[in-house]
Amino acid sequence: PADARSPQEHGLDFQRLLDASAYKEMFRQDMIRWGEEKRHTDPGFFCRAAVEGVLQPVWVVSDTRRLSDVEWFRNVYGDVVQTVRVVATEETRKRRNWVFVTGVDDAESECGLDQGVAFDWVITNDGDKMALGEQLEMLLQSLHRSL
Repeated sequence: PADARSPQEHGLDFQRLLDASAYKEMFRQDMIRWGEEKRHTDPGFFCRAAVEGVLQPVWVVSDTRRLSDVEWFRNVYGDVVQTVRVVATEETRKRRNWVFVTGVDDAESECGLDQGVAFDWVITNDGDKMALGEQLEMLLQSLHRSL
């Protein structure tokens, strides 16, 4: 959508836009363009929306995609911010049916955090459930200690 209206106002199925379906792919570039326009006029737009009404002492904001997002959270919340990057090899991603699309997967919305961020945590998710569980347990223990 090229304006500030919701997906429903454009006649789109919001739930189907959240999954990895071909339906989402049909509208992906329009969604990216709309998001870029919003960020251009107000870099904190989506960050403020993510934290609106949050009262919990610890919460997770998933899927930040740009350096400006990370900088916003660090500026607003300071040292309590913990950045976590989840990585998987390209081989693993392809096994999960990911296919590189020029103009989409090389856009800032997909790779804006590939450089310029010193992540506090890097979690590897290549399909080894035990290894993933151990990494997440270490992260959770660290969060519990900081409360």
